[in-house]
Amino acid sequence: MVDESPNIEVLIMAAGASKRMGRAKQLLPWGHTFLLGHIIQTALQLQSGHVTVVLGDHYDNIKKKIVVFPVNVVYNDEWHLGLGKSIACGIEYINQSKRDVDGVMIVLADQPFVTPEFLNTLIKSFRSGEKVIVATSYGSNQTGVPVIFDKNYFAALLELNDDKGAKHLLEKHKDAVRLMKTSEDMVDLDTKEVYDAMLKEAFKI
Repeated sequence: MVDESPNIEVLIMAAGASKRMGRAKQLLPWGHTFLLGHIIQTALQLQSGHVTVVLGDHYDNIKKKIVVFPVNVVYNDEWHLGLGKSIACGIEYINQSKRDVDGVMIVLADQPFVTPEFLNTLIKSFRSGEKVIVATSYGSNQTGVPVIFDKNYFAALLELNDDKGAKHLLEKHKDAVRLMKTSEDMVDLDTKEVYDAMLKEAFKI
């Protein structure tokens, strides 16, 4: 009997105001597309379930750009409260969809060096029913996104309401965390200087 792949929903967090960037970084050019478009294309290559993008600030402009992709779009009207609230918004949408999911993968819109291969590695490390959290290890005892939460943590994720994301859940349930090391550059593109440098590195321009 062949084991079926777990049904992992992908939540792409793209609701922030990009204050340090000075413009909507979700729409910054990246290769032949734009930053959020690139992340969506990466997510659509995965051996997983639906892909949902959580938007907030710049909603109208960004939605117009991503309507061409086969993804669900959710608006977080409390995006200003931070990443945690956007995660909760995405989880609420998944719950309301009544889809039979095993877990959720949380991906940030500003980490373009994340590869489909690495994300599929996270999925393959997930086991439905084990109440596991599969997180990315950056070395030096740093852990974070991309991360997969078993559906047993959905109630806790729904309670998030600040800008700290779900980091405290990784600490609280550290015995359930399965770490996957990555050699990819997981730098967040938070400033124009970082974006310009990473764009040059990625495309040799």
